[in-house]
Amino acid sequence: MVRNELRYYGVGVCATTNMTKRVLSGIRANGRLHLGNYLGAVKGMLALQEDPSYETFYMVADLHSINVPYNPENFQAAVRDVVLDYLSAGLDPEKSTIFIQSQVPQHVELSYLFSTVITVARMQHLPTFKEKVKSYPENVNMALLYYPVLMAADILAYKASLVPVGIDQEPHLEVAREVAQKMNDRYGLNLPEPQRFATSGEYVPSLTGEGKMAKSVEGSAILLTDSLETIRERLARVPTDSGKGESVPIEGGVASLLKFAELFLGDTRVHELKEQYTTSGIRYGDLKAEIAEAIFAELKPIQQRRTALEADIEKVDRIILEGAGKARKVASQTVVEVKKVMGLL
Repeated sequence: MVRNELRYYGVGVCATTNMTKRVLSGIRANGRLHLGNYLGAVKGMLALQEDPSYETFYMVADLHSINVPYNPENFQAAVRDVVLDYLSAGLDPEKSTIFIQSQVPQHVELSYLFSTVITVARMQHLPTFKEKVKSYPENVNMALLYYPVLMAADILAYKASLVPVGIDQEPHLEVAREVAQKMNDRYGLNLPEPQRFATSGEYVPSLTGEGKMAKSVEGSAILLTDSLETIRERLARVPTDSGKGESVPIEGGVASLLKFAELFLGDTRVHELKEQYTTSGIRYGDLKAEIAEAIFAELKPIQQRRTALEADIEKVDRIILEGAGKARKVASQTVVEVKKVMGLL
């Protein structure tokens, strides 16, 4: 007898079946993955995938990608690009269920059921919604407001309890926890209250020296598909100072470079650099070249695997098809459970 012990996003980790807990995570299809996605989410996905105590579900969040302006003509290619990035980064269809969000309609159905317990005012006060309104003042649509409710459904459809995402997703996880609490209190369910799974690279700075790395900001990101020469060119544009000062900068381009050094060169090298800054000075050209080499060393095997996958797209399509079937099977069980207690079945 299997005992279910109920325990999501950018997405998130789920219920336990016996000794195994489920994990769910996802990334939007608004461009190819960059270092921020890789270090902040995918590395966490890989760690959980390799842990035998977890059953991992990883999706391309295509429905979450269409609440802002996008190009329908190349959207399917963009979705497949994320799948290719997942696979080339090391996600293994033998160990993880890899699927596309819109191919599992239970997410949308469940989100509508959850929307009955959360208010419009709560959604409007989310800092992430306010930021999107500023970014897209001509496109403040209902899907943008609804984003956190659908995300809660993404998570709770698989009863995730742990979410390998960046700290910027914490407001959305709070909504997922509120939805779970309200559904549990009102209908006697036992949905989990998901928590964030932090990674060492959960905050990867923008190359502009302002904010975090993002697909939507021009000149901000290094893509997983970038060549060594492209990485060098991108890093060359990071703004710097004279290389010397009384105290090490905590923001701006120099701080960004030191963060990259921490992520790719290690703590000892960062300590050396900080000491150089307050004494002999840092030669930024040499440092940028050193960081570029270290980044490319990590990305090169990913790019090699991607080249092989691009030569066998039929295999990639089979992985997507099989993953959707596995995900629907799990999510449909949760939908039936919720509909029964709500008097819909």
